Amino acid sequence: MSAEETRPRKLVVGAILRRNGRVLLSRRRPDQPMPLLWELPGGKIEPGESPEHALAREVFEELGCHVTVGAIEDVVFHAYETFDLYMLVYGCALRDDEPRAVQVAEIAWVEPGLLPSFDLLPADRPLARKLASQALAGSTTA
Repeated sequence: MSAEETRPRKLVVGAILRRNGRVLLSRRRPDQPMPLLWELPGGKIEPGESPEHALAREVFEELGCHVTVGAIEDVVFHAYETFDLYMLVYGCALRDDEPRAVQVAEIAWVEPGLLPSFDLLPADRPLARKLASQALAGSTTA
């Protein structure tokens, strides 16, 4: 078998939560891999779990709030040093409860144009640039 055939692949989900023109980021805890980096909320899909259910579960576990999972907005691939990551990114809407840092170090509502300035996980960086450029394009046509 070649290295490509034995390289682990991870399928994860991420949420784009928007409010008042801002996007929610969460910061990883110091005891997690890639500590203190910012990311979109989300996480791993458990065996037998749908991506939508996994995302709703992960957001609740990390942020203590319920979301309605919408459509896929992007599919991200990133080759980390030891594995390949595939992330399904969904647009999500908050329900009644307020997000808070439950299993994350902190959260922040960020203007899309500022997303690339955060110290993000490598897999989230291209998406942050894309969201920033979309916001810029939207503001010039408004």
